[in-house]
Amino acid sequence: MNFDSDFIARKSLLLASVPRDAQDKIIAAAREREMERGATVFLQGETATAVYIVVEGWVKLYRIAPNGAEAVVGVFTRGHSFGEAVAFTHDSYPVSAECATDCRLLRIETEAILRLIREEPGLALSLLAATFAHLHRLVAQIEGLKAQTGPQRVAEFLLDLAKCSAGRCEVTLPYDKVLIAGRLGMKPESLSRAFAKLREQGVTVKQNIAVIDDLESLRDYAAEDPAAAWAK
Repeated sequence: MNFDSDFIARKSLLLASVPRDAQDKIIAAAREREMERGATVFLQGETATAVYIVVEGWVKLYRIAPNGAEAVVGVFTRGHSFGEAVAFTHDSYPVSAECATDCRLLRIETEAILRLIREEPGLALSLLAATFAHLHRLVAQIEGLKAQTGPQRVAEFLLDLAKCSAGRCEVTLPYDKVLIAGRLGMKPESLSRAFAKLREQGVTVKQNIAVIDDLESLRDYAAEDPAAAWAK
């Protein structure tokens, strides 16, 4: 594993709150995988045996509805982890995971993590924090779908991806805008209108790069009352 992968793994939601010595042991058990766009990471209904950290690229989690329609549950990129909640209980994956772009992933067998937990019970609390963080993010997504305008949801999505803390920032987007639209509960044409609306808030998009003029200003816009946001 190279330095970049190691650094991303340690800063990921899964391992950020884990003590350094435990991080070392978990990362030592990880295996790096390069996967092409469209490759399946796991399928809905399969027994969960591993958790994943995204080093490069985009992964989508989705479910197939009874009518055959695909519902995007989440999209994950550099530094994000997924699969924790069910993997630690040997349950089945409730969603499928697919590489939306060429990807580099770290796969960590849950047996390796559970073995460490048995040796160091305190580690369970740190890993539990990651599961709660995912739950908090899911609740925030549901709230956004119900309480924010389309442009506000897109603004929140961009802010979540931003690596900067303030000022001007560039965000890399997946090429497939349909993926973003699905994640935000929008139609592709509604997403295009939302990006156009965000130009007024200092957001410009060229190909797969979104440039945010001022993060704080965009945060204020995303947090506004929807009625006020529509008026802008």
